[in-house]
Parts: sequence; structure tokens; C-alpha cells
Amino acid sequence: MQLIALDPGHFHASLVQQEQYPGVDTTIKVFAPAGKEVEQYLQQVANYNQKDSPKVHWATDVYTGPGYLQRMLQCERGSIVILAGNNRLKPAYIQAATRAGMHVLADKPMAIDAAGFDSLKAAFATAAANHTQLYDIMTERYEIHNVLQKALSQIPAIFGTPEKGEPGNPAVIKKSIHHFKKTVAGKPLVRPAWYMDTREQGEGITDVTTHLVDLVQWTCFPEQELDYLKDISINSARAWPTMLNKTQYAAITGETEYYAALQSEVGKDGLLPVYANGSFDYTIRGLHARITVQWDYEAPEGGGDTHYSLLKGSKAALLVLQDKEQQYRPTLYIQPVENSAAYTKILHEQFALLNKQYPGVALREAGDKWEVIVPAALIEVHEQLFARVMKRFLQYVQAGEMPAWEISAMLAKYYTTTQAREKAGR
Repeated sequence: MQLIALDPGHFHASLVQQEQYPGVDTTIKVFAPAGKEVEQYLQQVANYNQKDSPKVHWATDVYTGPGYLQRMLQCERGSIVILAGNNRLKPAYIQAATRAGMHVLADKPMAIDAAGFDSLKAAFATAAANHTQLYDIMTERYEIHNVLQKALSQIPAIFGTPEKGEPGNPAVIKKSIHHFKKTVAGKPLVRPAWYMDTREQGEGITDVTTHLVDLVQWTCFPEQELDYLKDISINSARAWPTMLNKTQYAAITGETEYYAALQSEVGKDGLLPVYANGSFDYTIRGLHARITVQWDYEAPEGGGDTHYSLLKGSKAALLVLQDKEQQYRPTLYIQPVENSAAYTKILHEQFALLNKQYPGVALREAGDKWEVIVPAALIEVHEQLFARVMKRFLQYVQAGEMPAWEISAMLAKYYTTTQAREKAGR
């Protein structure tokens, strides 16, 4: 199978190249406009080749310049197109690749507005007609604390029955905090200038929230087909900006002047508003959920991106925290409704069974909660999870089909985020 990197403008494009895969050509074909973005991608692939592991030996066959998309479309049907970059262009790239009979593995989001969602629906229909696969990179399904939270929610003796919540008091809450200025793989991350333009990158309410909505569906309705028109309703939504000065913008992008398309957005105070933040309440099959994403300029000392997740059950709440108290590391807690001796006994009995599937997982008292101790052997850093998604996608490609629930989940997810954007009036 041939891998194609199309206009790799985001560092996620290279993360699937941290490993090589059986049956996949070791030469990656690259098609992109000339510039810093493709150069950074090629350098990162070269860095993987230089690492200690002898398993990574990628070669690249590169075309940069005018007509790069048309050149890509001349490649063999059945090739696998990797997309991670400008999100405004992504729907057109997906449409073109699926029409050409190619598989597509796309970084999130695959749609950043209602028009993008309509394009995505058409692309799924085209992929089905051409017997090809279209999939997005949902790494958070493989993060061990999310995996264990889901596993515990399916043990009635621990979790009880899922709460439905009510308006203003959701039963599921997910929030993530991210940072524009950050270090990846030991090096400062330089973001493209267009990344700060939400018309190109997408607003926060349709970008990072993709992961959070996916986790709600994957955790609360596992392997169930969803009908977005019947099952989902957006109740309220809002969006607000992160204000950046020119010095901060330069530290993020490496550019001393604001991106030309952003000049009209800059206020009299010289600050650039970036609508990277959003929050919405919605119902999915009667379950009340709240999703929030927040982008700050940079993390506090010793900190990084953080994740908060709450699931309410009749016997306990399952809570993931990642704050200063947790040393900014994700930590899973069980908070019983009634922390009795009888519940404690059942909890330990169930963990003895859970240990067979997740060796080394243990419990520790933490006030009115129980902390779930996860051994280092089960923890993978975020960058490692991209290969996990790639392997799952290759299974679907090799099988010639994808479960219907996966497709319905993607449509439901992007319907949710794009409708929340509409509700927020953005």
C-alpha cells in the first residue's frame, strides 16, 4: 500500500511515520506547495529515520509546486492519503481523494462549519461507492485513563447505571485546556501563520472539541450506530477569543508581522482575537453533556495541556483530573455516592478482575475518592498514539470495510461540533 502525504501543514502529519507497517511501501509520496510547512514535515520524517530504532527507514518522493493536488490525483487508486494541515482546504482534499478512489486518514477536524459537514457527508457516500475508507485520527480513544474510565463505566457494581443529567446539570462533562506556545519532542513548536486564522484552522468549538465529543460517544454509546438527526440536540453554545499581542504571535509562528488576512482583526490595542475557546451543552439520546475547550498562550511552569472528564453513575462518579495537584498528569478517580465498607469490598473485588485485562492497575484512598493507580507500562505519550490509530485504520483498509458504527459516529460528531458553532452565532 502506498502512503501519500498531501499538503502536510500540521506536525501531526509526521506522527504516523514514527513506525513502519507491514504491507506499506517504505517510500512516502509527498505533494505540497513549496514552503516551511512541507520542509518541517520532511525534516521530522528524517529525524525518525535517525533515531535508535532500526525499524524506521522512510524514503520520500517529493513534488512541491503548482498543481500539486492534480499530481497527487494521478497516483494509483487504493493509495492512502494522510491529511493534517489547513482545515479550510481539508474538505476539498477529502472530496478529491475519495473521488479518485483513494483511502483517507485525516487529522481532526474533518469539518469546521456547516458547509464542511455537508462536504463530509458527500465524501462518505463517495468512499462507500468506491469501496474505500475514510477515517479521522482519534488518538484519545487509546489514552489509558480514557480507556479505564470507559471500562469502569461498564461495570455496574462500581458505576451503577449511567445518570442522564438535566439542563444545567449535565451527567457528562469534558474540558480540555491547550496552549499555543508549546514544546513537542523537545523542540519549540512553530505553528503556520494561518493557524491563528480561525477561517483557516477552525474555531476551538469545532476543532479540539472533536476529540471530546468522540469520547462521549465512544464511552457512553460504545459501538452503537447513531442517527445525528434524531439523537442529538444542541441546547446552548458560546465562543470567545484568546487575546494575543504581537510578541506572543511571533513566538508562536516565528513571524514578526501578523498574517495578512488577520490585519483587519487586530484591535486598536494591537491585540489579535483568536476564537479558540468554546463551550456547549447538548443532549445525545437523552444524555445531557457539556463540552468546553480553552486555549491559553502558554502553560504554567511545569504544566502542559490538561484534560478534565466527569461521568456520573448511580453508584459513583468517574473523574479524570490533570491539574497542579496531580502534577499535571492525568489521574483517574472513583468518587462513590456512598463510600461504605460494602462498596469498598466490591470495589477491590472488581479491581482484582480488572487486573487480568490491565495488569498492575490498583487503588489508593484519596479522601472521599479512590485514585486509580496506573502502572508506567500501560502509559503511552500522546505522540505514540498516532501509530495505534494508523494500525486500526490499516485493519479497516485491509478488511475492505469499516464498522457502520464508526461511520455514524464520525457523522454524529461533526454534526454536533458544526451545529454548536451555528448555535454560538459564529
